[in-house]
Amino acid sequence: MDTGINVSMTVFLKNDTDGQMLLRFYHANSSNGLQSAVYNIPPFQTAGPFRANFQILDGAVPDFWSVYANIQGGSTPGQFVSWVSYSPEPFSKECMLEHGDVGTTKTFTVNSKTFTIDLESGGTSCDMRFIGPYNPITNVFVLMLENHSFDNIFAMSGIPGITAATTQNSNMYNGQTYNVADGAPTSMPTDPGHEFPDTVEQLCGEGAVYAPGSRYPPINNSGFAANYATSADEDTGLPTQPEIGDVMACFNTPGQLPVMLQVARSGMICDHWFSSLPGPTWPNRFFLHGASSEGIDYSPSTAQILAWESVHGFEYPHGSIFDAMDAHDYPWKLYYDSMDSFSADPSPAALVGLAQVAALKNISATDTYNVTELAGDVQNIYPYRYTFIEPNYGDVIGNTYQGGSSHHPMDDPSGAENLLAYVCRSIFSSPLGGSSMLIVTYDEHGGFYDSVPPPPCVAPADYNGNGMSQYGFTFEQLGVRVPAMVVSPYINSGSVEHMVYDHTSVLKTLEDIMGLNNLTRRDQNANSILSSANFRETPGAIPTLDFPESRPTGNTRKPLSAEEQAAEEAMPLTDRGNSIGFLGIAVKTDIELSAGTPADKAAILARVKAIKTRGEARAYMQEVRAKADAVREAKRKKR
Repeated sequence: MDTGINVSMTVFLKNDTDGQMLLRFYHANSSNGLQSAVYNIPPFQTAGPFRANFQILDGAVPDFWSVYANIQGGSTPGQFVSWVSYSPEPFSKECMLEHGDVGTTKTFTVNSKTFTIDLESGGTSCDMRFIGPYNPITNVFVLMLENHSFDNIFAMSGIPGITAATTQNSNMYNGQTYNVADGAPTSMPTDPGHEFPDTVEQLCGEGAVYAPGSRYPPINNSGFAANYATSADEDTGLPTQPEIGDVMACFNTPGQLPVMLQVARSGMICDHWFSSLPGPTWPNRFFLHGASSEGIDYSPSTAQILAWESVHGFEYPHGSIFDAMDAHDYPWKLYYDSMDSFSADPSPAALVGLAQVAALKNISATDTYNVTELAGDVQNIYPYRYTFIEPNYGDVIGNTYQGGSSHHPMDDPSGAENLLAYVCRSIFSSPLGGSSMLIVTYDEHGGFYDSVPPPPCVAPADYNGNGMSQYGFTFEQLGVRVPAMVVSPYINSGSVEHMVYDHTSVLKTLEDIMGLNNLTRRDQNANSILSSANFRETPGAIPTLDFPESRPTGNTRKPLSAEEQAAEEAMPLTDRGNSIGFLGIAVKTDIELSAGTPADKAAILARVKAIKTRGEARAYMQEVRAKADAVREAKRKKR
């Protein structure tokens, strides 16, 4: 027989269990690429045919076979994946097709213990690994963006049935009334305040303050304009008088955020999803990962960040969701837009940062993968029950946030729009699309007006009084309402959900799906997405999201001159904020990638404590990022 000719064999798949089986079947080789199919197979029945293509070449061309089985009912319910512990591709079994297999028809069998490959040329088998209890939702994806309120994104969307502001809503400052308006600036001239004291004033009125350890003051959502006019917490300057009203303005969603609008209309929009505390990014993101911020109610300072990250990272008293999954050997995966792949307003400074999730104990920067790999990964065997996706935050050192994909208020929204379109397209055009759930939300409100007063809540009850709290907050009050959408064949398309959610509702949903215990009292008492009346017991159609392929034109800024860049690099590094947080992650990563001796750690800390300027911080973070990238690339080549 001639070599190099495309040939095939026919495969049928037998469900060798007494339960109903959702089976994803994959075949791959270097000559013909990847093939896959999804089958629903009754007990002890067979599905197919599947045509496995290959070539007989002079050199060996190994074939790889993989299966994912979700078994409902019967004596062995659960989710299982093919497993080869000694292989660099542990979820795939190698078994090469040869001359004798051309034109044959064979039946492969799958049960909860074994995947059996039957070939004329000689078969093989591998174990099946249990990765969690049965649930129709096999994969949960979460994308968390940055710093916008629900009204700011959706009040002018035209989506029927949502609770939203109108142009009659207003705030007053200095004798002038600022009404809600249609058509927010594409990017803000300065960053609205959103630290804990800022949010108290925004929610409770001009001049309002929080008494440590007390009940939160009465909320009337009247202080957003006053706070924007006067707060310098974000170190980006104050707005001019005509710009004060920008914090009350709402995007014209159809014209300015068409991807966001299409995603919202394709799934369920949650119009009572609140940030987990009335404050900034870092503690709210901590709540998403562990149902607690361990008492943190502020953006951490240099000393605090170095205290965590020079030891082992931010640690929850009861662990993170990743720790909980690890304890059961349930696989998870992290992605980060590390290459500024989606912004229409790129900036080299956007390539400095590392994923914020890498601040956590037991998570390394080298555990995060470039999100551009997602589209290919989900086409192949993908056993990860939970996937968290983080955007690029842009230029965090220079406080411009330019060139990111997080939808930071000072950056162009095209990066977030492009990232969101890519994530949706990747998931719902893959074999996972029929049984996945995508949750899209924002970490906090970014200082923008919202019309709905946030309700009280249950405190996590895990704070051990270790001095992490700055304002004495009791954590019995949710933060400002943020945008949130859920897309899945198991969610009614075009629906609106008024149930109260916060970021720990993600954890409650994952716990319900995987049978995990709660982490704190907050997620114990949170509402699960599975409890929504819009959650379907049987799947509907896979969402079809027809996004344009072309990238929107960015609101590009004039590049800095050489003199302006040098002046910016020489500016002193602030003691608090996102730049310090990401510098701390770089320290943690540097220590993890070192030999780990006391001398190594001491040298790294001495170097970082000597950093005084933005330029010095940027150079150090670029150096550490390059080290992490090299480790990730080495891991990728081994796969």
